[in-house]
Amino acid sequence: MKQIYFLFLFVFAFTNLEAQQSPYLRSSRSQLNPAQYPFYHGVASGDPLADRVILWTRITLDPVVDPVSVNWEISTDTAFNNVINSGSTSTDITKDYTVKIDATGLQAGTWYYYRFAYDTFKSIIGRTKTLPVGAVHNLRFAVASCQDYQDGFYNAHRHLSERNDIDAVLFLGDYTYESGANTSAVGGRLHEPDHKTVLEVEYRMRQSQYHLDPDLQAAHQQYPWICVWDDHESANNSYTDGAKNHTVNDGPWYDRKVNSVKAYFEWMPIRQPDLADTFKIFRRFTWGDLADLNMIDTRLYDRSKQVAPTPPQTFVSTTDSLILDSTRNMMGPVQFDWLAHNLDSSTAKWQIIGQQVIMAPLVVPAGVLGPEAMMINPDQWDGYPFDRQRLYDHILSHNINNVVVLTGDIHTAWANDLPLAGYDSQNRNNSVGVEFVTPSISSGNELPQLVTESIIYSLAQYVRFVDLTLHGYYVLDITPARTQGDFVFVSNVTTQNYTVGTTPSWYVNDGEKFLRQANSPSSPLNTYPALAPQVSLSTSIKNIANNITTIMVHPNPFFNELMIQFNACQSEEVNLEVWNTNAELMLKKNLGVVEEGLNHTQFDGSKFSSGYYFIKLIGKKSSISESVVKIN
Repeated sequence: MKQIYFLFLFVFAFTNLEAQQSPYLRSSRSQLNPAQYPFYHGVASGDPLADRVILWTRITLDPVVDPVSVNWEISTDTAFNNVINSGSTSTDITKDYTVKIDATGLQAGTWYYYRFAYDTFKSIIGRTKTLPVGAVHNLRFAVASCQDYQDGFYNAHRHLSERNDIDAVLFLGDYTYESGANTSAVGGRLHEPDHKTVLEVEYRMRQSQYHLDPDLQAAHQQYPWICVWDDHESANNSYTDGAKNHTVNDGPWYDRKVNSVKAYFEWMPIRQPDLADTFKIFRRFTWGDLADLNMIDTRLYDRSKQVAPTPPQTFVSTTDSLILDSTRNMMGPVQFDWLAHNLDSSTAKWQIIGQQVIMAPLVVPAGVLGPEAMMINPDQWDGYPFDRQRLYDHILSHNINNVVVLTGDIHTAWANDLPLAGYDSQNRNNSVGVEFVTPSISSGNELPQLVTESIIYSLAQYVRFVDLTLHGYYVLDITPARTQGDFVFVSNVTTQNYTVGTTPSWYVNDGEKFLRQANSPSSPLNTYPALAPQVSLSTSIKNIANNITTIMVHPNPFFNELMIQFNACQSEEVNLEVWNTNAELMLKKNLGVVEEGLNHTQFDGSKFSSGYYFIKLIGKKSSISESVVKIN
C-alpha cells in the first residue's frame, strides 16, 4: 500500500510542471563576469533584524590595493533616489578582501535595495528585508541545504531567484564541500583547489569558487539569507574535537576547524554572535508575534564524537548504554540552556528550530535485521538519544506548543511527526512537534541502498512523506492558523535546462503536533516589491585587456607554499614565472592549457630569500603580474 501511495506522489509531482529555460548560457565552471568588475562575487545580505541587516560583497582589484576603501548605500528604490544609509569601510588581505556592513537605521518589515562602489565601479544591486514587529499575518521562508558544486548545477537557486514571494532564505548547512576534485564531476565543475581543504587559503578559495556560481549569486541577490554551517564547511562528519574526513596528516584538528570557521565568517553574510566565542553560531530571530527562529549548531560547538558503525554493516546497535549515556552531547549544556531559555521566554505563536541533522528516529526495529534494533545513521539525533529526549522533556514539561523543526544534511525530502513513546499512527497522538527536511540543492543521496521509500514508510509510521531522489528546496509558509511546507523539486541537476514540480504539501495546525496533507501549495498573503535587476551573463571578452585575472594570492606575505587562484576568459596555455627585484627569474612552471573559468596553481618558495617578488602568469594572449613578500 505504501509503495502505491509513493508512486501516486511521484506522478503527481511531475504532472504540473513549470518549464524553466535559462535566459542565457551559463558556463559549466565558475568564472568571472567582466561586467561585474571589481565585485565579481556579487552581493549578499543576511541576519536581518528589525532595524538592521548585514550587507556583503568581495572586492577583487587589478592591481591589488591593500587596504582598500569600499563605499556602500542602502535605499528604498533601485534608482537610489531615497538613500536611507550609506558609508565607507575598508578591507584588506586579513579579511580576504571581503566586505561586511551592519547597515543600521532601517525601518522594521521593510524591503530595501543596496549596492557597493569603488572609484567609478558599482556592484550589482541587491534586495533585502528587515524583520517585522507587532502583529504579523504571513511569513514565507525558502529552506535549503547541501550544494556540492561537483554534483550538479544550482538550478534550484536559479528558480528561487526568479520567484518573488519569499521573505528570507534559510540555509541549513553544507554551503561548501571540503573534498578534492572528482573526475566524474557534473559538467566539468571540478573543485578549486583540486585537493581537500585544510588550510585557511584553501577554505577561502573554495568559498570563492562557490560564490562565483551565477545561480547562487542570483539567489543571494534577491533575498536576505540566514545561514548555519554543517559538517562539510569544515570536514565530513565533524564534531567538536575531530571529523571523519580528518587524519593525522592534516595536522591538528583545532587548526583546521579555526581555518574553516574564519573563512566561513569572512565569506558569508552573517553577524558573528560573539567575537569572544569563536565557534559560536547559534542565534535567534523574531518575526513579531508570529514566529521565533532559533538557528542552532548540532555540529561543531559541543557535539560528541559519533558512535562508530559496526563493520561491515551500515547499521549500529542502539544499545541501552547509548540511550542512557548522558555524557554524549549533540548541542552541549551552554547551547541547550540558551535554546531552553528562548523557548520558555518566547511570546511568538510558532517556535521554529533550524538545525542540521534529522531529529525523527530512523530505527529498524528488533527482529528485522537482527535481534536488536538498528539505527540507520549514528550521525543524526538517533546517535544522541539522551540529548534528544532531554529536549523533548523540556518542551513537554514547559508546555511549549507549535514546535517546527527544520532540517538539512541528508540530501533528501521528508515531512515527519516527531514521535514520543506510544505514538499512535492512526490518530497521530503522542508527538512533540513536526519536522520538515529539505532536499539537497545538488548533493547526491547518501543513504544506504537498502533504505528505500517503501521500507521507510513501513517502518516509520510518523514519516508522512519522503523522497530520496529529487533535488530542490521547500517553502515554509507560516500564518497564525498553521505552518505549511511546500516541496519544490527541479527535474535534474546534470544540465542547465530543467523543469519544476511540486508534491502534495503538508501542514500543522496551531495547537496540534502532527502533520496533515494539504490540498494545494500555499499562496503568499503579502505583497513583494520588484526584484533587483538581474545580471546578464551574455558578456563578451573582445574588449577585455587581459585574458587572465588573478583572484587571490595567499598567503601574502608567505613562508613556504604560495597559492594562486586565477580566471581565464578563454582556454590557453599558461606559464607561471617568479622574478626577484633584480630581474632574475627564480622559477618557471608550465601549467599547460588551462580551462576557461576558475583555476589555481601553487609553488614552493621555501628556498627563496626574504624580500619582494613578482609573480607572473603568462599566456599567448595576455599576462598579469602580482607582487608578493617572502618572509623567513
